[in-house]
Amino acid sequence: MNVPPALSGKPVNSTSITTGQRARRLLELIRFSHTIFALPFACLAALLALRLPLADGTQVTITWWTAIGLILCMVFARSAAMAFNRLVDQTYDAANPRTAGRHLPAGLLSRAEVIGFTLFCAVGFIASCGLFLPNWLPLAASVPVLIFLCGYSLAKRFTSLAHLWLGIALSLAPICVWVAIRGESLLAAPAEWMPSVVLAIAVALWVTGFDIIYACQDETFDRHVGLRSIPARLGARRALHVAACLHMLMIFALLLLPQTTNGLGLGVLYYGAIGLIAALLIYEHRLVKPDDLQRVNDAFFNVNAVISIVLLIAAGIDCWVI
Repeated sequence: MNVPPALSGKPVNSTSITTGQRARRLLELIRFSHTIFALPFACLAALLALRLPLADGTQVTITWWTAIGLILCMVFARSAAMAFNRLVDQTYDAANPRTAGRHLPAGLLSRAEVIGFTLFCAVGFIASCGLFLPNWLPLAASVPVLIFLCGYSLAKRFTSLAHLWLGIALSLAPICVWVAIRGESLLAAPAEWMPSVVLAIAVALWVTGFDIIYACQDETFDRHVGLRSIPARLGARRALHVAACLHMLMIFALLLLPQTTNGLGLGVLYYGAIGLIAALLIYEHRLVKPDDLQRVNDAFFNVNAVISIVLLIAAGIDCWVI
């Protein structure tokens, strides 16, 4: 590995910025605006969890505390994992021209500030899981889930399947929402897991695919420093083929989802949205070429944000309006 072991980064003068500026930099550090990728799928899981009755015919309800807990858990879990990623990748970020301007290598935030923020978010996530009591399942799973989320940041050091790790990490969102809303009834009726599991599979395939696309930017760097990724292992051209296959499988998973809901909630509008999502995915892959990665950010940020929002709106209207 050619990256020096010592941490890189310019010295930070913490007294030179206001509290508001520091908060803004922390939100920029974790790319808070990108919460939009996973949040719509969590919201869709919540809509389905409330729409479908339990095995005994009981209609599910949700309290304000549960709703607040879901939002806080999503925000804190993602923020903790992203901040941890920036901490453990600081040396690599400093050595990579594409990422050298990030907050830690550039000296915009200190390690102490980011460590404190990471711990705050981790504790906030675990505490937020307590809002679901007497449903004890979220609190019991909080630490293992957090460890798995943060583990993604280390995965690229020993496996080229780090993209899949990230996909599974984000796919936990709909499953965790399902558990938080439907609670211990899931232990008595395992079949009730199916809608959340199928939705999670779709998320895992989608995220794994677009993370492979994004990683194509660092193919040469990753290979040079010994980091593992699909592009570094297979090359950009074959990596993009893998991503396309994963996104095709995502469409099949979304088509399967209504079959797990006993005919309730998802209809014509939902299937129309899947057609639009398929078109968007084709457009996404046409934006990125193995020898031209200039539009990766357009594919990664803009198209994927539209995909998640389109699915949520269409499924939400199908569930609760039509």
